[in-house]
Amino acid sequence: MSQPSGKTIQIFLPDGNPRGVKIAEFTSRTVQALLVPRAQLEFACTRGELANVGLYFLIGDSGSGNVPLIYIGEAEDSATRLKQHNKNKDWWTTAIICISKTAGFTKSHVKYLEWYCHQEATAAGRFKVDNSTIPTKSHVSEPMEADLMDHFDTIRILTGTLGYPLFDKIQKPQSKDLLVCKGKKAQAQGEYTEDGLIVFAGSTANHPEVESVPEYLTALRKQLLEDGVLEIADAHTLRFVKDRVFPSPSQAAMVVLARTANGWVEWKYPDGRTLDEVKRKEA
Repeated sequence: MSQPSGKTIQIFLPDGNPRGVKIAEFTSRTVQALLVPRAQLEFACTRGELANVGLYFLIGDSGSGNVPLIYIGEAEDSATRLKQHNKNKDWWTTAIICISKTAGFTKSHVKYLEWYCHQEATAAGRFKVDNSTIPTKSHVSEPMEADLMDHFDTIRILTGTLGYPLFDKIQKPQSKDLLVCKGKKAQAQGEYTEDGLIVFAGSTANHPEVESVPEYLTALRKQLLEDGVLEIADAHTLRFVKDRVFPSPSQAAMVVLARTANGWVEWKYPDGRTLDEVKRKEA
């Protein structure tokens, strides 16, 4: 199997602030991605890039402390559209706008990309898509569709590089890399990644929570049930219907075991070693 090839991405900070507006691009490609913190929207809209036709993503907190929200849209004038969303959408904190450096995007191009990105982000399941209506697929020629798929690949890499892996699907690793968390009726499989601890669909969790469980954990499990990530299997068991990424091994273990837990020792590899032994003590 061939090794993944390296990639070079340039990130420009227009005001020198590493926590402010960022402009990311492959210097050999035509698509740029601009990350705009909402607090710096006014400054970002003074830049010429946002006067272009663009595809954009609004990203923020769902309010449940669980899955972040994303809204996917397109605009002929990206700055004007973002100003509208600044007035009528409360929840978003960050915008990523993708434009063509050569002003090569048309309305049909970004509408096609909006439709395709909506499909891919929904399938990936890392973010909850907030669009009230499903974008429609615009008609483009076969050669242009091939170009747009190349642009999507650029957008996928740039958004991930900027900290938002919107389109990266979760895939189960080989059995030797799987982690297991067990307790009473719970038996979960997971993987420790750069994003956190992934618990895979088909895993089971204890039900209900122990009496001493923190309130936030009860609220989190309730939200996971409402979001369709968990379902009630029987009086003593919940089942993961979807893969879910948790920010820490301990949060994942607590959801699975329905009690406070140290995920670094609760999650174990097939050979019996804990996550702590493999990822921290051997580091």
